[in-house]
Amino acid sequence: MLAKNTQVKCGDCPIRHRAVCARCETDELERLEEIKYYRNFEPGQTIVWSNDKMDFVGSVVKGVATLTQTMEDGRTQMVGLLLPSDFVGRPGRDGSAYDVTATTQVVMCCFRKKPFEKLMADTPHIAHRLLEMTLDELDAAREWMLVLGRKTAREKIASLLAIIARRDPRPDLPSGIEASFDLPLTREAMADYLGLTLETVSRQISALKRDRVIVLDGKRHILVPDIGRLLEEAGDDSDGGYLV
Repeated sequence: MLAKNTQVKCGDCPIRHRAVCARCETDELERLEEIKYYRNFEPGQTIVWSNDKMDFVGSVVKGVATLTQTMEDGRTQMVGLLLPSDFVGRPGRDGSAYDVTATTQVVMCCFRKKPFEKLMADTPHIAHRLLEMTLDELDAAREWMLVLGRKTAREKIASLLAIIARRDPRPDLPSGIEASFDLPLTREAMADYLGLTLETVSRQISALKRDRVIVLDGKRHILVPDIGRLLEEAGDDSDGGYLV
């Protein structure tokens, strides 16, 4: 975890090659350095409230957050996950359409909104990369509709685990390479997100463990011995598709 007030140079950032600044040249990174700052959030802390005015945009550097929408009668639904390199906020819009809440300790690289919008106008690399990320997000949302609507319970669990596992710090994880991570969601939250019962989630995780698709170390730490096999269980192509 980055300590408070720590400034990491953009070139040394662990999400440098996947984040909104991935296409930036040296002089563009220097301009970003001038308007960025880091914020730390504890598990359960709200990062952004729905419809509140945002004075920043930024990227998740470490940790996981959830996107939640609340209905008029108070019911809530988790509608997405934010993982390292994902972007928070929409340039040109005042606020967020969703509540954004840290589920683990989260470090965000934030940019003051108005200077960032100006930098976007002056720097095609940033604007193009943000468009690219937005289109990837749209593709992922469409794929998630398939997960929720057509996949079996086992495939749903495997798909979610694969999404998290594939966010390895390395640029690529070919089939056969192991990964490990701390599960950022409780089983209750997974059930809510996947449209399953708690009992079904627990049963399917136990089945994946029994079949050696995953190895559990404690309650939350998961080892994936073979990414390719996990992707097969998820019903996806071996290249990972949108899960990369």
